[in-house]
Amino acid sequence: MDDLKSNNLYKQLAKAIFLAAGVVMLLFLIYKMISVVLLLLFAFVLAVAINGPVINLEKRNIKRGWATTIVFIIILLSFISIGVFVGPKINDQISVLIRNIPSYATQASETVSSWFTNYPDLQKEIKLDPAKLSSLLPSIPKTLMQVGSLSLSILAQLLVVIVFISMVAYMVTSPKPLFELYLLSFPPVKRDKATVAFTRISFMIRGWMKSILIGGIINAVAATIFLQVMGVPGAFVWGALAFFTEFIPRIGFFIKAIPPILIALSVNGTTAIWVTVFYLASDELMADFIMPKVRSNTMKIHPVSILFAVMAMGVAFGFIGLLLATPLTGIIKAYYEVFWVNKFEDDKLMSQRIQNMMYPNGAPVKKETALTDATPST
Repeated sequence: MDDLKSNNLYKQLAKAIFLAAGVVMLLFLIYKMISVVLLLLFAFVLAVAINGPVINLEKRNIKRGWATTIVFIIILLSFISIGVFVGPKINDQISVLIRNIPSYATQASETVSSWFTNYPDLQKEIKLDPAKLSSLLPSIPKTLMQVGSLSLSILAQLLVVIVFISMVAYMVTSPKPLFELYLLSFPPVKRDKATVAFTRISFMIRGWMKSILIGGIINAVAATIFLQVMGVPGAFVWGALAFFTEFIPRIGFFIKAIPPILIALSVNGTTAIWVTVFYLASDELMADFIMPKVRSNTMKIHPVSILFAVMAMGVAFGFIGLLLATPLTGIIKAYYEVFWVNKFEDDKLMSQRIQNMMYPNGAPVKKETALTDATPST
């Protein structure tokens, strides 16, 4: 009897150990594959966004395969056009920027050192010697050698991009097997809700893409006009750059701001300061006020939810987390509303309850109402 109990205890202990080992291996595998899972999720988001124009072409009696091809060709031609018309100008401006870095640094050091005329020793330390500065800058051949050493890494990243684009294309071209797999992951009684949730997700993702385009246009117009007024060379180029950096949350600020700020140094120090203030102020205004409001209107999500998701996903997953924060918020909201909120009956007193929470001591009386009430009846 004791031997039988010992055998059962040994089997249960062995089962628990194997189960724990399996869980640990699964968690380790998920940890290693998290970047791939996030890329898959991002591919899904792009596929849903691209699916909108594909559907519009299908309504014009164009087969889905051809419709997808047309949309991808339009996207490709857009990037090629940008590269042909804007690329050379950006290249020219960057060449000027690199060539003038020593003079920019010297000018900046002279401006700062002029603030310390009463402290000659400190002024001497701050002021840069142009000859010494040029020697500190890496030579062009050396820089090209360093770039060449990264060629294999760039090739690997290019292959990942090709696979990613192919995945998005297959998702758009042949979505039926994926939809079937999606619905089979739910019990039959919940598949209607799953369909409604996916429809809402599609609406929110398209709203997210629309908000990015709106934000990009606002950024481009504001930057172009301001830089043109300030007399910064290449205002149109930096405006175009500002449009595309809206697709890159937070990091895009440095891409769109640093080159024009350095170019503004060639005008004068005061212009560079004003350009810096403009980009800092506009970025805060766009990121914390305008874009959350735009996204809340196009996606029907409260700005606080979007800002929290951006902060949390950025801390947890870095750059890819920032890209996915807003559409992921829409996905979570869709499933929450369909599978959780709809379980409850409509609360007819919801508006009154919210009013009581907002104004515990009673709602404020509007002036018009007060005046009306005070007017004696005739």
